[in-house]
Amino acid sequence: MNSRQLGSSGITCPPVIYGTSFLGNLYRELSETEKLALIREWFRVADGRVMIDTAGKYGAGLALEVIGQGLQKLGITPEQISISNKLGWYRVPLTTKEPTFEPGAWAKLKYDAVQKISYDGILECWQQGCDLLGGNYKPELVSVHDPDEYLEAASDEADRKQRLNDVLGAYRALFELKEKGEVKAVGIGSKDWLVIKELYQQVKFDWVMFANKFTIYHHPKEILDFMKQLHEDGVGIINSAIFNAGFLTGGDFFDYRLVDPRSEADRPLFDWRNRFFAVCQNFAIEPGDACLKFALSAPQITAVALNPSKPKRMARNKVILEETYPAEFWKTLKKAGIIDPEYPYL
Repeated sequence: MNSRQLGSSGITCPPVIYGTSFLGNLYRELSETEKLALIREWFRVADGRVMIDTAGKYGAGLALEVIGQGLQKLGITPEQISISNKLGWYRVPLTTKEPTFEPGAWAKLKYDAVQKISYDGILECWQQGCDLLGGNYKPELVSVHDPDEYLEAASDEADRKQRLNDVLGAYRALFELKEKGEVKAVGIGSKDWLVIKELYQQVKFDWVMFANKFTIYHHPKEILDFMKQLHEDGVGIINSAIFNAGFLTGGDFFDYRLVDPRSEADRPLFDWRNRFFAVCQNFAIEPGDACLKFALSAPQITAVALNPSKPKRMARNKVILEETYPAEFWKTLKKAGIIDPEYPYL
């Protein structure tokens, strides 16, 4: 599991970055023992420095607290870990029965969260994030959390323009933190890669994170061309949501929406998955493992961000990354139209 440089940021990045939403009680509450086991496993399987991806939105800051406390309990020094914190959500007291942000997504929270995307707001989120981590550990990488969703929520063109100014103001604040030496790299993560492309015209990111947009199912030439441009500019690229929200490994959701095999619109998705599974079965390769190998196949990709909820999966991922799959497997996927026949890297 060789580490790579994250673009020209000067940060060394392992091939797998660990997501931390489960530490914030995403969908269900893990026990303290389970959460500590996940943190411990990051370091057990690592060949060097661990990198994690977190956010104030995860459990209204709960994930940040769990990380700081867990690292302290395990005696982890700041030199052993690199933390990326997505900013834009700020913890506030819980005054309703359930949190008001993302209803139904988070279990048994004691706080709520409000969105603060602006020059001043992002600095408040930054400071709170550092406080929740406990003081000993500070994020080296920062970004604005889901700016695509923030822009998409605009009521009209004037509102979108104001929201865009908010996002740009937030990035101005983050790059000032970098200039002061408080952080090492500023980036962006987005489910809509076109928003990354739009903002890149005005903000020279150190790194970008694609979500759902470079997978074994979805890898159009337009994205490959943009990745080449970013790479040539010295921008590091992290790939995330590589299973299209779980559908590629057998789940019921595709890009975060429930899909139905009886729906005429969704039928092509299920047809693609059936053919994909059949080829994997013929070669005795797990579909999820094939997704992981593909997600790192483009030379412009520095790392993938994964979010395992079970420690054993981390060790499994390490084994997969060290394996080489037969060329015939990839040829068969191309021949079947599962992978674009013109895809140049396999």
